[in-house]
Amino acid sequence: MEDIVIRLEAIEGAITHLKTLEQTPDIIDEMARLEKLATKLRKKLPAEEKAWDKVVSARKLDRPRGNFYIEMITTDFIECHGDRSFRDDPAIIGGIGKIGEHTVTLIVQGKGNTSKENMARNFGMPHPEGYRKALRLMKQAEKFNRPVVCLIDTPGAYCGLGAEERGQGEAIARNLMEMARLKVPVIAGIIGEGGSGGALALAVADKVFMQENTIYSILSPEGFASILWKDASRAKEAAEKMKITAPELLNYGIIDDIILEPVGGANLDPVAAADALKQYLMTQLTELKKQGEEERLSSRYERFRRFGVITQ
Repeated sequence: MEDIVIRLEAIEGAITHLKTLEQTPDIIDEMARLEKLATKLRKKLPAEEKAWDKVVSARKLDRPRGNFYIEMITTDFIECHGDRSFRDDPAIIGGIGKIGEHTVTLIVQGKGNTSKENMARNFGMPHPEGYRKALRLMKQAEKFNRPVVCLIDTPGAYCGLGAEERGQGEAIARNLMEMARLKVPVIAGIIGEGGSGGALALAVADKVFMQENTIYSILSPEGFASILWKDASRAKEAAEKMKITAPELLNYGIIDDIILEPVGGANLDPVAAADALKQYLMTQLTELKKQGEEERLSSRYERFRRFGVITQ
């Protein structure tokens, strides 16, 4: 499988380079040939069915991140900074932009594709000021009747001493409360890791989706194994028992939809993954705007009240 992935990455790199050249008939023919070869190779990749495979895929360093999706799915994006109380948190990127014909407030959890980028964004782990920035932008969206779209990719909220001193738990809890009663349409989705309250603080929404190769859980499999069995090396076993994959969570009613990824994962064709995400968001925004405010709030409330209900 590793050889296939290496060949596939080389071919996709060549295709990307050819797209930058003048599109002569020879160049176009060569691109078509390489596209066919890439398609054949993608079909040879094994389907990732184990929960741990999804964990690995969600954590891949070359997986498309929130800032990439901002560039690909929005136009005229204007980033907003700060929580108006302490500082700007680079682990949360928020602003105003257009997705198709819809003007939205877009809030994403930022990670990086390199160690340097990850350090700059605290590896996608927001501080309380990040969640307060997100809430500030949500309330602004409510004031101007803009839908809110949240893209989630975090191992969890940052648990450092400073974050706790500044009220990490309060910031997360307040977001849960305020999102539950936002009067505008809210869509949230997992585009990588969806870890614990750090993810849920942006996921109280009318529609919650997951990309195909992502995870959504109460904590990491390593953390689960450490707490339950005092053995972090049993993380693979924990991942299976935790029910953290998109199909499992769709079955339980935790999420509403799964966005399929290109064969082999979003990292192998980020542009196609972004296009699928954009099409989904435009469709859902159109549908949610048709609902009245009271109907939408009632449906959102009932959606979360159903969690944990046992039926026979």
